[in-house]
Amino acid sequence: MPKINAERLLSNLRRFAQFGAYKTGVHRPTYSREDMDSRRWLAQQYEAVGLQAHIDGVGNVFGTPRSDRRSLLIGSHAESQNYAGWLDGALGVIYGLEIARTFAETPDCAGLPIAPVAWADEEGHYVSMLGSRSFIGDIDEAEIDRAVNVDHGLTLREALRGAGLAGVPRSLLEPERYVGYLEAHIEQGDALEASSKRIGVVTSIVGIWQYSIVFHGIQNHAGTTRMAIRKDAGVAAAMLAMAIARRFPQVAGPRSVWTTGRISLEPGAPSIIPGKAEMLFQFRDSEMSVLQQLDAVLRELVEETAITTGCSAEIEQTETGKPCHMDPAFQNAIENAAARHAHDAYVRMPSGAGHDAQVVARKLRSAMLFIPSIGGISHHWTENTDDADLVLGCQVLADSAETILRDEEPPGLSG
Repeated sequence: MPKINAERLLSNLRRFAQFGAYKTGVHRPTYSREDMDSRRWLAQQYEAVGLQAHIDGVGNVFGTPRSDRRSLLIGSHAESQNYAGWLDGALGVIYGLEIARTFAETPDCAGLPIAPVAWADEEGHYVSMLGSRSFIGDIDEAEIDRAVNVDHGLTLREALRGAGLAGVPRSLLEPERYVGYLEAHIEQGDALEASSKRIGVVTSIVGIWQYSIVFHGIQNHAGTTRMAIRKDAGVAAAMLAMAIARRFPQVAGPRSVWTTGRISLEPGAPSIIPGKAEMLFQFRDSEMSVLQQLDAVLRELVEETAITTGCSAEIEQTETGKPCHMDPAFQNAIENAAARHAHDAYVRMPSGAGHDAQVVARKLRSAMLFIPSIGGISHHWTENTDDADLVLGCQVLADSAETILRDEEPPGLSG
């Protein structure tokens, strides 16, 4: 069995966190100098393992085994959210590097090809899941032309040019070259920690449905307009938020979540009745039937609120991500490895956040492993995980990778 080098793993995780270090976390937005420096460092590490390394036209970093056999992709994304944690994305990237090294150093695993990868812009500074979507052929040049940074307005084309990637070809998946894809990630919640579990075997990744809801009322003077004749768009938005809070628990699944992320009022002055209110709303679940039920209830509540307040309403669905179920055999491989190394401290669980694995899974068999997040904190620079769990997760993933690749071996080639 492969045995990872725990000291090297932790050292490389901390070395990677130096790219864009911020307090105890990192600030490494996509295509920033720090992000590109980290990607070039990864390419150097892949080459040192004996892999063929290259950075493609959207910044994906690939380590390609020098083998004719089908390889197993292992990775995650290299960039970070703004002023965020040191493990989100980076964990899976460095796991891929360490497992490739461990297999190369282990005589009976040296012929099992590991292909580490670091995807670009999973976090959506320009386009959510850009790197993995590009790899499977799910993004065209027109979408790249339209993409603009959500923080400072730089276009994606300008960013690619500044990163030295203009004119560099985008790598496209050749499915026959790969057995599948594995990704490791911190949980980004507290379910593992609260249940004293150390490994999460991901069963599915939620679908995310997102909406822009706009109420149109009548803008008027706040001091002279009688309450009885007001059509207050701000009141409509607030009423809808409260109606959702009352009604959704009655129809939601056991792991459904929903969030009103923003309510903006126009003109937004204390002495003016809002004539327009926009509400950004999102819900998530791993079952399509639940998503559809929540959608139906939301539309019903929007209509009821409009009637009650005398406002008109518009609802536009802006994101319709489908739930994605992980490959059963790959789940079993992770669970069996977890049973060996974590005893009974593992559990099967869905992912409440989106990941590159849900994109790659459209074309390749895929699975994910979670390790605990201390306090359930992520997307913040205080994000952290115990060193022992960092090491355990990598060892479980390494064992899983060996099982998956052994199952794909032609007869007579087993080490």
